[in-house]
Amino acid sequence: MKTKLIMLLWLVVFSCTAFAADNTPPQTMLVEKQHFTTKDFTTVSGVTLPKVDIGWESYGKLNANKDNVILITHYFSGTSHAAGKYKADDALPGYWDAIIGPGKAIDTNKYFVISSDTLVNANWHDSNVITTGPASINPKTGKPYGLDFPVVTITDFVNVQKRLLDSLGINKLHAVMGASMGSFQALEWATRYPDKVERLIHVIGAATMDAWTVAALEKWALPIRLDKNWQQGNYYGKERPLEGLAATMLNITQDAMHPIIYNASFPDFNVLDDGALKDIRTLPKLNQVLAQRAMARAQTQDANHVLYLVRASQLFTAGMQSDLTSALKNVSAKTLLLPASNDLLLRPENMRAVYETMKAQGKDVTLSEIEGGWGHLDGLFSIAPKAQLISEFLEE
Repeated sequence: MKTKLIMLLWLVVFSCTAFAADNTPPQTMLVEKQHFTTKDFTTVSGVTLPKVDIGWESYGKLNANKDNVILITHYFSGTSHAAGKYKADDALPGYWDAIIGPGKAIDTNKYFVISSDTLVNANWHDSNVITTGPASINPKTGKPYGLDFPVVTITDFVNVQKRLLDSLGINKLHAVMGASMGSFQALEWATRYPDKVERLIHVIGAATMDAWTVAALEKWALPIRLDKNWQQGNYYGKERPLEGLAATMLNITQDAMHPIIYNASFPDFNVLDDGALKDIRTLPKLNQVLAQRAMARAQTQDANHVLYLVRASQLFTAGMQSDLTSALKNVSAKTLLLPASNDLLLRPENMRAVYETMKAQGKDVTLSEIEGGWGHLDGLFSIAPKAQLISEFLEE
C-alpha cells in the first residue's frame, strides 16, 4: 500500500498537477480551454510582437458588476489548468482543485476564477496549452522565432493577462493568487496595478531574486545549453535537445522537493547498487528510474521556452524596481503571504523579511507558513490545511 501511494505521489510530481482533496464532490467540475489573441504587444525589452496567443480557462460565473473575479497565476512548469478536468476521465484535476470549486475555499458559486497560460509556457507540446514563444512562427520569416524571440519578463506575463481581462470588461480583481513563479506575477499585479487589485495571496514565492536564486536557476538552463542538439536554439524541424531538457527536469524536481519526501519516495533504495558497483557506465537503479521519468516529462516541453522562463524568473523584482522597499510601498491590496517552512528553493526567510517590511509600512498583511514535507511543492500539495484561512481572507 505504501509503495502504491509513493508511486502515485511521483506521478503527480511529473505531471505537474496535484491531488484533489479526499472530499472532492462526486460531480467533477468540467472546464473548457479558451483561446485569446492580442496584437501589437510591446515587451519590456522594447520589441513589439505582431500577435500573441495564449490559452485561458475559468470556473464559476462573472457577475453583472464584474467584481467577483479571482485571477490565478501559475507556477514555472504549470499551465492555466488550476482546477477541474477537461474530460471526466482525465487522470488528475488541476493543481489547486483541492481549494478551487463549488463550496471550496475559492468558491466558484461566489467567484469567477480565471487563469491563463503565460507567454513562453514550457508545455508547448501539450495539446491543452496555447502560448507564444520561441517555438511560435515568426510572421516575418515564416519560421519559428527561436532565439530571435525577445526576452520577456514577469511584467510581460502580467500585461498579457491584463489585455485578456480588458477584453472581458474586467477592471477590478477581488483577488489575485499565485504559487512560485505565479506569486511573482501576483505581486507584480499588486505593485504595477494597485488600483485594480483588492487582495493578494502570495504562495511559496519571492518578492525579488537574490544572487543565490539567480545562480540556482541557471542550473536549470545549463543542461539545455550543453545538449549538442540545442544548436543555439535552432533545432526546430530537427532532433530536439531532449537529453538536456530531461536533465533540466531532474534539476527542477529535486530543487522543488525536500529530502523528507524525496527519500520517502524510494523506500527500497539501496546505496550499494550492484550495477553501479560493477561498471562505471551503469547508473544506479535510482538514477535510471529518475532519468526515465524526467525524459517522459521532457516530451511535453520546449527547451527554448524553458530557457525563456528561467530568464524571466532571474530578472524578477517587484514592479521592476531595484529598490524592493519602494516597490512594496505601491501595494494597496490586503495581503496574505503563504511561504512553505521547508522550502529550499524560494526560502521562507525572504518572505518573513517582506512581511516585516510591509508591516512597517502600515500595510494590511498576514503571514502564515505552510507546513509539510514536500518543501517548495508544499504550496501545491499541502495547501488544503490553509483552505479556511484563504476562505476567510477572501470574505473579509
